[in-house]
Amino acid sequence: MTRPLRLGVLTPSSNTALEPLTSALAAALPGTSAHFSRFTVTEIALSDAALGQFDDSKILAAAELLADAKVDVIGWSGTSSGWLGFERDRALCERIRERTGIVATTAVLALNELLAIKAVKRLALVTPYTQDVQDRIVANYAKLGIEVVAERHLGIRVNHDFAAVSPATLRELMGEVAKASPQAITTFCTNLRAAPLAQEVESTLGIPLLDTVSTTVWGMVRASGASPAAITGWGELFQWS
Repeated sequence: MTRPLRLGVLTPSSNTALEPLTSALAAALPGTSAHFSRFTVTEIALSDAALGQFDDSKILAAAELLADAKVDVIGWSGTSSGWLGFERDRALCERIRERTGIVATTAVLALNELLAIKAVKRLALVTPYTQDVQDRIVANYAKLGIEVVAERHLGIRVNHDFAAVSPATLRELMGEVAKASPQAITTFCTNLRAAPLAQEVESTLGIPLLDTVSTTVWGMVRASGASPAAITGWGELFQWS
């Protein structure tokens, strides 16, 4: 009997979208299960209080709880390094490994790996965030040599409210950014219900959708040493390697 693959997922406390979506993605890979640990995140903004939610000590405490479940990999299913700087996620993964002995990845590090695999230099960005947060994300991708050729954001600060954004709204926003002919579109927030739209969007627009709930799963499966290719119907990214 093949040993089960256990994915340990760090989750913003007010998030309601990523857990059912991640569980559905994991179920598409035989013998795989997803397990979750929360820490407090209620607002996305650039204030000291909002930025302080991502203090490593809180995240590491949640990671230690996942380690009790003997998960094979730990993934931070959040996009905070988009505005805090990608080096924050690299440092976090190293601290998780040091603290728990378990390999770690994140939504954004996996996304960036996917962008590198396909040599994406023209990216479209869809988020629910405010303008100042969006500007930080655009600037950080510019430092990687990736131009955000089109972006749409909804100006929402309350994390819980992101999950209320309708699939119809997300389709509309993706259709708008597609007009700039990006090489890929990212729905950059793990509390959006965008992942199930990938196959439809890719068929209609002819552009790959890299949703950050999906990139987290892709990254965790790869970090565990397994292949995500058996995950079908959730977008072409799972076939990238």
